[in-house]
Amino acid sequence: MKINALVAQHADQPIKAGTVSQRDLQAADVSIDILYCGVCHSDLHMARNEWGVSQYPMVPGHEIVGRVKAVGAQVTRFAPGDLVGVGVMVDSCQTCHFCQQQEEQYCEAGFTATYNGTDKYTGGTTWGGYAQSVMVDEKFVVSVPENLAMEAVAPLLCAGVTVWSPLRYFDVKPGDRVGVIGLGGLGHMAVKLASALGAEVTLFTTSPQKGEDARRLGATHVVVSRDAEQMAAAKTSLDVILDCVAVPHDLNPYLATLKTNGKLVLVGIPDAPHPAADVTPMVFRRLSITGTSIGSIRETQEMLDFCGQHNITADIELIAGEEIETAFARMLRSDVKYRFVIDMQRTRW
Repeated sequence: MKINALVAQHADQPIKAGTVSQRDLQAADVSIDILYCGVCHSDLHMARNEWGVSQYPMVPGHEIVGRVKAVGAQVTRFAPGDLVGVGVMVDSCQTCHFCQQQEEQYCEAGFTATYNGTDKYTGGTTWGGYAQSVMVDEKFVVSVPENLAMEAVAPLLCAGVTVWSPLRYFDVKPGDRVGVIGLGGLGHMAVKLASALGAEVTLFTTSPQKGEDARRLGATHVVVSRDAEQMAAAKTSLDVILDCVAVPHDLNPYLATLKTNGKLVLVGIPDAPHPAADVTPMVFRRLSITGTSIGSIRETQEMLDFCGQHNITADIELIAGEEIETAFARMLRSDVKYRFVIDMQRTRW
């Protein structure tokens, strides 16, 4: 079946409306009419082949919210009309150690990406959410709370769960002191979720003008990282830091703000390595530099349920599909607060 989609044909060509072939409904499949799809910075990297792994033609998008259109004969968890979401993964081996303990993002065979992956039924490329519809195994579909603005839920499927996973894994609880580096798509969700968990949140930013917004989102403290006095005042004050910045930078000033046993968690992926950190404070204060990858399906559902209970969504700007290249250009200038979301109903095919 042919579906309308926004298609990247080559790294040096703009994304344009076109059509792609979607596989037939399988017994375990959920067919979803896409209503909204968030625009992740990784979509830009992939469309431009900046990581050297892109396959063309490509339909980007892995922050998908829509309604179930049809289900396969073996599907038990969803029915037509349900409001659902799809994130970064649409399959995994289901048999390895990590899949068996519901950590599919660490699948030893490698999970199947929502787009630019390999469809196990057809052997072709998986198509993402910049499209009218998507076909996904029910194990990789999550329920979206009906009380939330669905367009603002879309970024939770990647940006939200990417920061939720380390907050939960490292057991952030009321009274903990959490740092967040960078107030972008990931960072603004980290501030919202950490504060909703009861943590005292400190935002690190290079932009003093972001202070007011950070406090609106839930930060208690704002530290301008280029200000030596402000950084010194934050010394040894934090339990956990989520580093949401996707460009190489010096980690040492942030290690200095951690308490003994503190953890610096990398969730942003730069296009070149960070400079090597000083080992000495890590050894003498038992500090850790670690990282986590997106989140499992179980964590994604847990995060959505939590957001439904606390009325948490992303701060977004809605666009039509034909505005995607303009959105990419603005993303490169950090000119968005804090996530673009494509409205499929406004998109001209």
